[in-house]
Amino acid sequence: MARIVPRKDAPGTGIFRKRHGDFMVRSDLGCYLRTERLETGCSIEIRGLHPSCQGGDHYLGSERDPDIYIIKGDSYRVVQDLSTDEGAQVYQLHPNCRGGDHYMKRADFFFILFFGQGVVRGVCDLSTDSRGEDIPLHPQCCLGLYYFGIGSYWAMVTVDQRWGAQFYLYKSFINANLAAVYSIHPDLVSFLPGGLALTRGPSFGGWECIKTLSNDSDTPITWTHAVARKVGFAKEKVASVGRNWKVGTSASLGAGELTAAVVKAQFSLSAEYGGSSVKTEKEDWTEAREKEETFQATLEPKQSLYMWQYRLGLGQEPILFCRDIKFTKDPTPPATIPLPQF
Repeated sequence: MARIVPRKDAPGTGIFRKRHGDFMVRSDLGCYLRTERLETGCSIEIRGLHPSCQGGDHYLGSERDPDIYIIKGDSYRVVQDLSTDEGAQVYQLHPNCRGGDHYMKRADFFFILFFGQGVVRGVCDLSTDSRGEDIPLHPQCCLGLYYFGIGSYWAMVTVDQRWGAQFYLYKSFINANLAAVYSIHPDLVSFLPGGLALTRGPSFGGWECIKTLSNDSDTPITWTHAVARKVGFAKEKVASVGRNWKVGTSASLGAGELTAAVVKAQFSLSAEYGGSSVKTEKEDWTEAREKEETFQATLEPKQSLYMWQYRLGLGQEPILFCRDIKFTKDPTPPATIPLPQF
């Protein structure tokens, strides 16, 4: 089963809960998502990230704090709005608060998870390490992909092989005292890096034979054929992905462009996360349409010629019809991948 990409492999991604909703940040896409609750997926809105709020290593907030915290390197930025950078201030992280695997805020405390040390450090202030204390971290609580606070609970996002994307609420990370488990709504799972592999199926790539020419005669024949083929992004195949996303005016991408960007990012991921490890930026991402081209070929007696087009898709559905065409003299698809690879 494919997995959501963990934060350590998806810098600039974060999840946290505020008084007015739950947030998911995708700095790589230049936007963030707000919804009423992760488990219901109601009132989903996509907003653009202010340039100064992009490229963070960690994003965190809590219901009792009006501010949002963006950690980047050894400093952090405090803002009231990720779209406008309102109220921005920058501070240095205290040495004891640097290098955490995950950062989260619960009520009035910050918590920093250090997996290598097996501890979570709680502090009142990231710049002073005020009231700093290291607490043992239960091994079960080191398996999360993302962490955030909900009220007095510790929340951990993971992917269950049977039940899909979930978040677990713990009363304590010391003894892994589990209070509740919730499923993350599919419309929100799709927004996370690797999430499309869970909601639509892993990506695939392959050659499709779009035309076969054969010369059954005893003399060479030159063929001139007009071949129609589909080129571009079949966005109607994934229209349901962003169907319930309301894209705000602050977002730099429109609804269709955002869906394409999420799909493009999925294709770039490794197979571990349901991707194909290919770069598709130079492919045609405009709406798929029929394109006709004329080809000429000379076939020797009893010879066949096979014409192939490369396609990328999700699950069982081809979505991106690439421009490259290959010819072979036997029905075996080409062995090469015509796209740059990671």
